[in-house]
Amino acid sequence: MEPSIARYIWTHTKKQQLWILMIVVLSMIPYFMSFDLPKLIVNGPIQGSGFEQPGATQPFMRLHYNLPFIGEVQFFSGFELDRKATLFALSLVFLLLVVINGLFKLYINTYKGRLGERMLRRIRFDLIDRVLRFPPFYFKRVKSAEVATMVKDEVEPLGGFIGDAFVQPVLLGGQALTAMLFIVVQNFWLGMIAAVIVAIQIVLIPRMRRRLIVLGRERQLTARALSGRVGEIVDGIGAVHVHDTSNYERADIAARLGLIFKIRFDLYQWKFMVKFLNNFLAQVTPFLFYMIGGYLVIQGRLDVGQLVAVIGAYKDLPGPMKELIDWDQARQDIQVKYQQVVEQFTAEGLIAPRIGALTIDDPDPMTNPLSAISLSIADDGGAMLLDRISLQVKPGETVALVSTATGGAEALAEAFARLNWPGSGRVASGADDLLELPESVTGRRMSYASSDVFLFQASLRDNLLYGLKHAPLTSVPYDGAAADQHRWNIHEARRSGNPDFDIHSDWINYASAGATGPHDLFEAVRRVLDAVVLSRDILDLGLRSTADLTRHTELARRIVELRAALRTRLEHEGLSGLVAPFEPGAYNKEATIGQNLLFGAAAGPELADRALAANPYFASVLRQAGLDHTLYEMGMEIAEQAIELFADLPPDHPFFQQLAFMSAEEIPTYKTLLQRLKNRPHEAVSENDRAMIVTLSFAYIEPRHRFGLLSDELMSKIVAARNRFYENLPPELQNAIERYDPAKYIAAATVMDNVLFGRVGNNHPDAPDRIRSIVYDILDELGLYAELLDVGLDFNVGSGGRRLTGGQRQKLDVARALLKRPDFLILNRPLSAIDQRMQDKVLRNVLEEARRDDHSPAIVWVVTNPAMGMIFDRVIVFDSGKLVEDGTPETLLAGNGIFKELLS
Repeated sequence: MEPSIARYIWTHTKKQQLWILMIVVLSMIPYFMSFDLPKLIVNGPIQGSGFEQPGATQPFMRLHYNLPFIGEVQFFSGFELDRKATLFALSLVFLLLVVINGLFKLYINTYKGRLGERMLRRIRFDLIDRVLRFPPFYFKRVKSAEVATMVKDEVEPLGGFIGDAFVQPVLLGGQALTAMLFIVVQNFWLGMIAAVIVAIQIVLIPRMRRRLIVLGRERQLTARALSGRVGEIVDGIGAVHVHDTSNYERADIAARLGLIFKIRFDLYQWKFMVKFLNNFLAQVTPFLFYMIGGYLVIQGRLDVGQLVAVIGAYKDLPGPMKELIDWDQARQDIQVKYQQVVEQFTAEGLIAPRIGALTIDDPDPMTNPLSAISLSIADDGGAMLLDRISLQVKPGETVALVSTATGGAEALAEAFARLNWPGSGRVASGADDLLELPESVTGRRMSYASSDVFLFQASLRDNLLYGLKHAPLTSVPYDGAAADQHRWNIHEARRSGNPDFDIHSDWINYASAGATGPHDLFEAVRRVLDAVVLSRDILDLGLRSTADLTRHTELARRIVELRAALRTRLEHEGLSGLVAPFEPGAYNKEATIGQNLLFGAAAGPELADRALAANPYFASVLRQAGLDHTLYEMGMEIAEQAIELFADLPPDHPFFQQLAFMSAEEIPTYKTLLQRLKNRPHEAVSENDRAMIVTLSFAYIEPRHRFGLLSDELMSKIVAARNRFYENLPPELQNAIERYDPAKYIAAATVMDNVLFGRVGNNHPDAPDRIRSIVYDILDELGLYAELLDVGLDFNVGSGGRRLTGGQRQKLDVARALLKRPDFLILNRPLSAIDQRMQDKVLRNVLEEARRDDHSPAIVWVVTNPAMGMIFDRVIVFDSGKLVEDGTPETLLAGNGIFKELLS
């Protein structure tokens, strides 16, 4: 990267800079005229100079010039105006000059603002582009939060400065020189006074501000370190809680914040000292003008109009001077920040741009062997991971890499995937060095999965198909305003040095997955999910998710058929008691009181969870139904019994799993609340306290909690209150609740809730598993299995995939690698988070799936258990970074070597 911010800016914007500099120079003409005009107004029509005789007139807008050797030449004689007309005409010209100067400023500021934003966009893209080209070892030494902070925050000030880099000094310097020149023209001595004060400001203030630059750099470095430390805490929050080091982390953060506070306080003190001195010098000059200029007027050596014009001109001088000094400080500060960014984003061995260049067409298959030639790799500490290894993996071959405790196999798998670069030797595909091949070849013809899985915060589908998104293959049609916006986006991307790829295009390479388009891609997806035994997990996620009805119309259309099929199956198997269905005119004993009152799914926060009891309309319905006192008393009874039964139990006691209306952490709060409200009448309780108590009754289920609080009379009142609730539902709550309807799909409810249309009985511990199994069979029979799997694929995996288990993340990573149907499939202990039995099953499935449709990739699998190597064509054994055995499993067993020892 360019080491100088000024050179970087000039390289990419010189044409735009020259254009705006020309506009700035032109703007000085009306700016100078605006200084001279007040003098003409004061001396002319106001004081009457030239209008001494009654009816006297003066030419207005007369254009004449004294030319060398010719004399005076008049181009336009002007208009003859009297004193009043001249006053109005000159005043209107002054107003016109104000408008013209304002329009110049508007254009200049808009232009340089747009220029700055384009350059900010360019530099951010350049930095991210460099991150994508960094060698693998770089990421072992840098914190991701620090890199993100630099790209997001630390280059932000550069955008504001880039537009001002060349324009601002010319504009402000031009304004200051124009004002200074005008003052000197009016009176030499007043001009000298202004020049001396300005010289002091120019010399003294920048020297004092150097300290501000040093403090600013310290502030930036400490803030960046804080960001990295906070990122570490977030990433390692599990370790913090496991080891009880939260107070150590608090102390560390407090110390860092204390250091930042000290730096910022020193910065503010010095900043305001400089500001005080600058303001003082700016105010001294008017004092001298009034005193000395007034004396010269009294002496008759200066007229009043000139003094007024000089003071007016000087009013415009401190502003540009102050901004010019600020610009110089910003320039130095920005240069320091830019150098820090350059240093952080400079690394040896950057991947060449051609390696990651966009390629639309698929490369030819990799038909050459994958070879390690005298390959040596060391870790950051200098320990040898691989020591002069030479081997070859042929196309279609299945190879198991086995390591002793001191290993080496993992490093070879990472080298094959270009995630660990050779210290010496090389990895080659035929005669080509693997590091020299474009990523369009290695990224499409090779796949890699490991135990260290990272998933993006997106849906399961997005993460699964991520390995197919190489290039924009099918453009999205735009029309109307969308087409105009798209063209503008493309234009700005090119002007900012960004690629003009359309992220909304279809990037999925269907052919790579063995599909012809979106319509048959799902079959390939389902096969790989079945192969890694992840389909059932995704179906479970689909059942617990809400479906997007714009995409899953078939599921919504056939939901009534599904419900009926489930009822029929349960009756046929004698399991009708497992589910208590919702009936519009009846109370469902297996549902909570709140669910029976609402008889619907909350579609907004107004009636969701604990907001229900606090909702004014819902509270009014309870009062009208005579349930407010009853549910309050029930809540008090629940609180008393819960506290009596559970207050002395530890928070991790299994009984709390059955306590749906109160968590272990809330027991002390409710205990205090109960003591405060005991023997207090219902009317004297505040709305918040009342809502907290009533909320307990909303979560009550008689068959589950068995406090004996639910009577037939109370259930009838609840059903009546339900009907009253919907009869007078106010407009603002119409979209906050979706009422249960046995003939409709409830969009706000989960798929399982829609299928059940009821609640699972609490007297059957294995009921949820048995019902899920039945639902899966019915979905398959009705042809809706794929539809539900599609719903599950919409599940958002969370930050880093943390909403999935470790085993699910690893299975998804293997499925993603397998879906691409590569020529070389590298798997580096990919399933270490699951048990050995499941690993064996997935391994066999993957080997079988990889050979579908006559496509036989080479598979290199770093196995966790040497016994897994028995089903591969070849086994390679590593010990202390050296290749010690290589051959078929049968050959190695007959040789009585390390492999046989590892199996025993």
